[in-house]
Amino acid sequence: MKFYSTNNKSHKVSLKEAVIKGLAPDQGLYMPERIPQLSADFIDQLPHLSFKEMGYEVIGALYGEDLSREHIKELVDHTLAFDAPLVKVEEGVFTLELFHGPTLAFKDFGARFCSKLMSLLVKDEKVRVLVATSGDTGSAVANGFYKVPNVEVIILYPSGKVSTLQEKQFTTLGENITALEVDGVFDDCQQMVKQAFLDKDLNEKMLLTSANSINIARWIPQCLYYFYAYSRLPKTHGKVAFSVPSGNFGNIAAGMLAERMGLPITTFVAATNVNKIVPDFLKGVPFRPRPSLQTISNSMDVGNPSNFYRLLDLYGEESELKEMVRGYFFDDATTREAMAAVKAETGYVMDPHGAVAYLGLKEFMKEHPDFTGVFLETAHPGKFGDVVEAVHQEKVELPDRLAAFLEGKKKTQLIGNDYGEFKEFLLSGKRH
Repeated sequence: MKFYSTNNKSHKVSLKEAVIKGLAPDQGLYMPERIPQLSADFIDQLPHLSFKEMGYEVIGALYGEDLSREHIKELVDHTLAFDAPLVKVEEGVFTLELFHGPTLAFKDFGARFCSKLMSLLVKDEKVRVLVATSGDTGSAVANGFYKVPNVEVIILYPSGKVSTLQEKQFTTLGENITALEVDGVFDDCQQMVKQAFLDKDLNEKMLLTSANSINIARWIPQCLYYFYAYSRLPKTHGKVAFSVPSGNFGNIAAGMLAERMGLPITTFVAATNVNKIVPDFLKGVPFRPRPSLQTISNSMDVGNPSNFYRLLDLYGEESELKEMVRGYFFDDATTREAMAAVKAETGYVMDPHGAVAYLGLKEFMKEHPDFTGVFLETAHPGKFGDVVEAVHQEKVELPDRLAAFLEGKKKTQLIGNDYGEFKEFLLSGKRH
């Protein structure tokens, strides 16, 4: 299987090069040259398969030409080492809980897959993984790559714009994990990472790769939990809509990949906070990146979502994408109201990102009451304890493994929003 750039379909590379490079030389994102079609028999059998059994089949279809059966099994077993339960919240409304991994966020799935695949592909070469994070990516990647031989992880994050708990999860580990606290916003961090990948001088001196959702090794495995969620719906579910809290749009793009492979999802809901570039586009406004705004759902504070071009690529025609996806956005006050109302009515506690997805799903279902809806809960409420506790006026109990991070000592290096300073840091070799 070759992988092409979204900016130039004639530029094709191997799996190893796509994973190690992360971003194409023309700044495009890599896509598989063809999307394998899963059989109707496989889709019918989903309710009878385990999460891992689905994973072997789906990952085998995507990577089977490049990896042995043993490596595919090793990858899937390492990635799906925890559950993703589907929980009924209201009649016809379910949530897919993706926060049962080591850092209690959905990105644990992709980060574990990415670290294992890189270790299989790279072997003895020294690799530096550059990561820009608005919250959960940093913690998932840091923990996924922690102590992986021959891999150094450098995480850039916007100072003062991630939650205390998120920050502690990637700034307290040490070893092969370095955190750079940037005087700027997430988009500044992401731009510096992209610039580093395109810097020929820097790339001649060191092997750089990414572990953001721009990397196919992080992005593709996220399609697995869409198959699992669909398989655990009631047999009488009818048409299905998935509502995804969206920032950089990698998660929803992975769901669309599952649909393109044959999973019968009827509609996707792209639910955002006031960083509403894609909802605006879906309503006819030209796609125009803009500075991000800070919200209580900070992992979605993205003003220039990289994976937007994967959305366009997956559906080919802009009109087809707009037919398949509905976009809605919500402000912080509305998000808080939904968190309070759902807990009062059902007892279910949502984090701010899940609440945005819930709101998007309910908005869609107002006009389409015949649908069964699934919204994605992408992080444990305890990761956003300040917000959740203020809404409910009660303490959120942290799982032991989450509480343990708070005891760690933060180790970061402050840098300005300046690529020259970042490059100098990389070349200096100076770490904690």
